[in-house]
Amino acid sequence: MLVFHDDKIIRLNRDEYADRVYACWIGKNIGGTMGTPYEGKKEILDIQGFVTKENEVLPNDDLDLQLAWLHLLEEAGPEGITPETLGEIWVSFIGPHWNEYGLGKNNLKHGMIPPLSGDYRNNWRDSNGAWIRTEIWASLAPACPDLALKYAFMDASVDHGVGEGTVAAVFVAAVESAAFVIHDFRKLLDIGLSKIPEESRVARSIRLLLSCYEAGDDWKTARNKIQEENADIGDGWFEAPSNVAYAMLGILYGGCDFKKSMITAINCGDDTDCTGATVGSILGIMGGMKAIPEDWRKYLGDDIVTVSLNRGCLYNVPNTCTELTRHVARMAPVMLAAGFRDHKYPAELVDGPNEIPEGAAAYFCDPKKAAELLSMPMYTFEKNFNIATARVTYEGGPDIAAGEEKTLRITFKNNWRVYGSMPYFLNLDWILPEGWEVTGPRSVQLPHESPHSRDASVTCEFMVYADDVTESVNRLILEIAVDERPTTGLIAIPFYGA
Repeated sequence: MLVFHDDKIIRLNRDEYADRVYACWIGKNIGGTMGTPYEGKKEILDIQGFVTKENEVLPNDDLDLQLAWLHLLEEAGPEGITPETLGEIWVSFIGPHWNEYGLGKNNLKHGMIPPLSGDYRNNWRDSNGAWIRTEIWASLAPACPDLALKYAFMDASVDHGVGEGTVAAVFVAAVESAAFVIHDFRKLLDIGLSKIPEESRVARSIRLLLSCYEAGDDWKTARNKIQEENADIGDGWFEAPSNVAYAMLGILYGGCDFKKSMITAINCGDDTDCTGATVGSILGIMGGMKAIPEDWRKYLGDDIVTVSLNRGCLYNVPNTCTELTRHVARMAPVMLAAGFRDHKYPAELVDGPNEIPEGAAAYFCDPKKAAELLSMPMYTFEKNFNIATARVTYEGGPDIAAGEEKTLRITFKNNWRVYGSMPYFLNLDWILPEGWEVTGPRSVQLPHESPHSRDASVTCEFMVYADDVTESVNRLILEIAVDERPTTGLIAIPFYGA
C-alpha cells in the first residue's frame, strides 16, 4: 500500500482545469461535426473546414455515449463503475445496434459479463467504438493516466473485449489524462506507448507514424504506410490501429495548431468524425480555450446533440458543453479521491497554482497497471463478492456441444486491502442444469497477502461436462460460501450450445 507524502501530490488549479475540460468538449464537437460528412471515405481528402451550416452541431456517438457513463458515475459513484454495471447501462440506455455495439449488447443480453461480451463471436473487436469515448475518463482523472485508463479499459471491454479496440482506448485515455499537465505532444505519445503492449497493432502503428515523421516523409506518405500496415484488419477500414494513428498524425504533422491538425487528420479519410473529434479533444485539453480558434467556436456554438441515447429514459443529462463541464468538474474530486491510494503521484484540484512534483512526468510512463489489465486472457470475466474477486476463464471459449467436456479455470483473489489481510476457506457448490456435471475442488483455502507472498490468490481448474441435451443458453451457478463471513457469492457462468 502506498504511503503518501505532501511533496508527491499533483495539484491542479480548478479554474484552469475546468477551462481545459470545456475546451475538450468544444474541440470534440468541432472535430466530430467537421468530420462526419466524410465518414467512410477511403481516399485521401482535401477538406478546408466546415461544410455544415452555422450553429448546426451534428450528433456524434463519440460524445453522447459518454453522457451515459457520467450518469452511472453520478448515481453509483466510482466504486459502482464496473464492467458489469457499464454493461447494464448499455442495455438500458444505448440505442444503436451497429457493428460492435450490437454484437456486444447481444452478448450482454445472453448473460455474458464483460469482457466476455466483447470477445465472443465479435469480428469488430479491433474497431473504433471505444477509443473515441475516453474523454470522460481522462477529464475525471486529470494527470492520473493509470486511473483514466483503468476506467477506459472497463468501458472498452464491454464491446471490444481485450482486442485492439480496447488497447486503443487505453492508449488514448492515457494521452488525454496526461495532457492536462504535459504539453509536449511527443512526450504524450511516449506515455501512451508505455501503457500498451509493444507487439500490439496500435503500438506498431504509432511507432510507424513516428518513424515516418522522423524520416521526413510527408503526411500523405505516412498515412498511406499506416493504411497498408493494417490492410488485413477489417478490410483496412474502421479499425482502431490506423485511425488512432491518423488522429495522432494530424496533431504531429499539424504542429499542434488546432486548424491545421484537425484538417490534416480528417484528410486521412476513413473514420473521419472519430479522428477529428479526438484531435479536438486532445488539443483542447493541452491548450485550453485559448487553443480553440474563435471563428470555429462561434460557428458551432455550445450545444450537444445526441444520437445514441434513449432520452425517454435517460433524460437528465447535459445538453451543452457548458453543462457537461460543470457536471464533470463536480465529479472529478470524487473520482480523484477514489483513486488516491493507487498512485505514487495522486492528484487533487485546488484554488492555488498548479504544482507538479519532480518525477511525476516520468512516473506517467510506468507500464505496470495497464499491463495488468491488458494481460487478461480472452474469454474471461471477473465477479467481485466482497471478500474476493473471481476471475473466470473458459478454455477455448464458452461454446459446448452435447457430450463434450470443457475446462474452466477460476482464480480467486483475496481483497485483503479492503477487508484485512487474512486467509479464508471458500466452500464451492454448483447449481447445474439437469444432466450436467462439474468436477473439481469443493473447498479451497484463499491465501492472504504477507511479507513473504504478494500473490494473495489461488487458481482452481474444473471440468464441465454437458450431457446429450444442451440448450442454446445454459447457465451454471457457482455458489461460494466463506467460512465465518456473511457474504455468499453467486457467479452465473453461461455456456452456449454448439
